Amino acid sequence: MAQQQITAKKQQELQLQYTNYKNSLQQLAQKIGDVEQETEEHKLVLETLDPLPQDRKCFRMINGVLVERTVKDVIPALKTNSEGLRKVLDELLKQYKKQQDDMEKWKKKNNIQVVQQ
Repeated sequence: MAQQQITAKKQQELQLQYTNYKNSLQQLAQKIGDVEQETEEHKLVLETLDPLPQDRKCFRMINGVLVERTVKDVIPALKTNSEGLRKVLDELLKQYKKQQDDMEKWKKKNNIQVVQQ
């Protein structure tokens, strides 16, 4: 009977750990999706602003405040932000891959077979 309690407790711990892995992977995937969307928005705005005259006025949202600028002022800031987002995206993808690899190693180590994913 004591052996069954230990086994049941071990099974609960493994299920909890599996759930934690799945949740962290899901959170990373959500962040990746958000950053990808923001990167696409930056790309679209840059493509729209590129052919315009440099002295044309445009508006930019900064911390919830709409400010008036010129195209010449906005394009470098957008490019910088876009490159920063790409770096963040690359880092998130590396984290996701590492987390996925860790989960696979853990599953093999503990002989985990997922019945339903």
